[in-house]
Amino acid sequence: MTLRLVSATVVLLTVTWACLALWIDGPGDPLLGAALCASFGLCTFFLMVRVRPRWRALSAYAALFLGVIGWWGSLVPRNDRNWEPSVARLAHAEISGDRITLTNVRNFHYRSETDFDPVWETRSYDLRELTGADISFTHWGSPWIAHTMVSWVFRHGPPLIISIETRKEVGESYSALRGFFRQYELVYVVGDERDLIRLRTDFRKGENVHLYHLNTPLARSRAVLLDYLRTLNELTTRPLWYNALTTNCTTTIRYHIGNVAPQRPLDWRWLANGRLPQLAYAAGSIDRSLPFEELRRRSWINPKAWAADDSPDFSRLIRVGLPGYPEP
Repeated sequence: MTLRLVSATVVLLTVTWACLALWIDGPGDPLLGAALCASFGLCTFFLMVRVRPRWRALSAYAALFLGVIGWWGSLVPRNDRNWEPSVARLAHAEISGDRITLTNVRNFHYRSETDFDPVWETRSYDLRELTGADISFTHWGSPWIAHTMVSWVFRHGPPLIISIETRKEVGESYSALRGFFRQYELVYVVGDERDLIRLRTDFRKGENVHLYHLNTPLARSRAVLLDYLRTLNELTTRPLWYNALTTNCTTTIRYHIGNVAPQRPLDWRWLANGRLPQLAYAAGSIDRSLPFEELRRRSWINPKAWAADDSPDFSRLIRVGLPGYPEP
C-alpha cells in the first residue's frame, strides 16, 4: 500500500510538471500547447487505469515522461532575441592583473520607469582599491521574496553593482510560474547604483530597498567579484536559462560564494530570500551591533535615495549613517 501511494504521488507530481512544461515551453501557440498538455494527461490516465500489471503501466509512463524530459532538455538559450532596451547589451570584463575594464556598464538616465535615455559606459577598476562589498534587498510585496544585488566599493570612483535578472524580450513580462521553466535567459546587469538602485527607490512604485554592509574579508570579496566576472564573460558566448528556483538573483550569489569559500549547509532562507537578511545577521555577515529590527529600519535607504536624487555623489549619500559601514 505504501509503495502504491509513493508511485501515485510521483506520477501526479511528474505529470503536473510535464503538462506545465508542454503548455509553457511548447510550440508557442497557447491552444496547441494546451492540446499537448491535455494529450499527455489523457495518455497518462489511460496507462494508469487500463494497463495491467501496474509495473507495465509505470514503465510505459516512465518512457513517456523521459520523452518530455529529453525534449525539454533540448531547448537552447539564445543571445540573439529582440531584447528590451534595459538588457539589450551584455557586459564584458577584461582582466589584466589588478585592473578590470568593463564594457556595457548600464547608467541610464530616467524620467520614469519606462522613459529613459539609455547610456552604456566603459569603466575601469583597480582591485587594489577595493574597500568592501554591500548587499541590497528590494522588497515590493511579500516579505518572503526580494531581489538581491551586490555592490563592490572602491576607494576612488563609484561602486560597481551587479544585478542578476531575467533577460526579457520586447513586450515580455515576468511571470513567477513561467520563471520555473525555460522562458527567460539569465543576464548579469552591471551598472551604476544611480541606475540600478535609484530605478527601484525612485521610479518603481512600492519597492523598498535595504542596503547592508557585508563583513567579508577583502580577499574573499575580490575573489567573489572575479568569479562573477568569469560567469559574466561566459554568458556572452554560452547563454544560460534563468530558473526561479535554482538559478535566480540569490541562488547564483550562493553559487559564486561557494566557488571561493567553504559553503555552509543550504538554509531555506536562500530560497525564501526575503528572509536572507536574518540569516546573514545570525551568521555575522552583516552588522550585529543593533537588534535586527533596528538594523533593518536604519538600512532602509529610500528616503536617502530620494534626497540624493541624480547627484553624482549618490552612492556616498545613500550610505551616510548606514549601520556597520566604515567611515571614509
